[in-house]
Amino acid sequence: MSGTSAALQPPADAARPVRHPDAPAPGELLGAHYGQCFGCGGEQPHGLHLQARAGEGVSVTAEFTVQAAHQGAPGLAHGGVLAAALDETLGSLNWLLRTIAVTGRLETDFVRPVPVGTTLHLTAEATAVAGRKIYSRATGRIGGPDGPVAVRADGLFVEVKVEHFTDNGREEEIRAAMSDPDQVRRARAFEVNP
Repeated sequence: MSGTSAALQPPADAARPVRHPDAPAPGELLGAHYGQCFGCGGEQPHGLHLQARAGEGVSVTAEFTVQAAHQGAPGLAHGGVLAAALDETLGSLNWLLRTIAVTGRLETDFVRPVPVGTTLHLTAEATAVAGRKIYSRATGRIGGPDGPVAVRADGLFVEVKVEHFTDNGREEEIRAAMSDPDQVRRARAFEVNP
C-alpha cells in the first residue's frame, strides 16, 4: 500500500504470526462471530453478511455482495461500507490466532468504484505480531478472486481482554452473548472491533 503510515509498520523485532493449533482448517467457513454484527451477523437486515473462510497460514478469504442499502453515490458502494468489509475481513484473522483483538488503526485505499450487485472478493493476512499488536493487510477485488483490485487496507489490531467488551458494551447484548449455550459462538462474540 502506498503511503502507509509509520504506525502500521511493524517494529524490526516483530514476530511472524503463528496459526493457533486449534484454528479452523483451511477452507473452513468461520461463520458469524455475533448475530447482530453489521459485518458478518445474519440478524442484521442491511448488514454485509460477509462470509469468511480460513486460508493457509494466518490468512482468510471472504466475500460479500453490495446491496442497494450499501450505496453511497447512486449505484455504487459507499466507501465506509467497503472499509467495514475490509475491517471485518481483517478482524477474522484473529480467530486463526485465537486472540481477542480490536481494530486500533485502519488505512484504506479506494482504487476503483464498486457497483451495487457486485460481489467483492476479499483476502487478508496477518503479517507481524509485536506484543499486543497484530499487523495485517487486506485486498478486495471485483470480477472474481483474481480480478482487478478495488480496495485495499492495512490494519493494526490490539489484543484485549474480554472485559474490554463487558465493561463497555450494552448490558443486554453482553448478557445475551454470555448466556449463549454454544461455547464457540459465546467466545467469538467478543473477538473483533472496538
